[in-house]
Amino acid sequence: MKKYIYPPLGFLSLTCGLIGIFVPLLPTTPFLLLAAALFVRSSPRAYAWLLGHRYLGPYIRRFHEERAITLRTKITAIALLWLTALHCFFFVLDHPLLKALMAIVAIGVTICLLSFKTASRKH
Repeated sequence: MKKYIYPPLGFLSLTCGLIGIFVPLLPTTPFLLLAAALFVRSSPRAYAWLLGHRYLGPYIRRFHEERAITLRTKITAIALLWLTALHCFFFVLDHPLLKALMAIVAIGVTICLLSFKTASRKH
C-alpha cells in the first residue's frame, strides 16, 4: 500500500516545497522533509534523487544531520514573511479577525525559524 500512496504524496509535498521557495507564507522545509520521509519509505530511487539534487539535497541533509538553517536562509525567510504579512495586513485584509490570524501565523513562523540553530554554509 505504501508503495502506491506515498510516492504521489511525496511528489505533491515536493511540489508544495518548491512553490514555497517563491511564496513566502508557504513553508518550504516541512514540505521537503515530508517528501524525503515519504520517499524513504516507498521509493529509494526518488529518495536518492532528492538527496542528490544539486540545490535541495544539501539543504535536506543539513537539516537532517544538524537540525539547523543557515543565517542567510533565516534572514531571507523572515524578511519575506514579514514583508508579505505586512502587505496583507495593511492592503489586503479588512476583517480584524483575519488580521489577527495573519499576525499570529507570522509570529509563530518567525519563532519556529528562530528556534532552529544557525548552520554554517560549508555543506
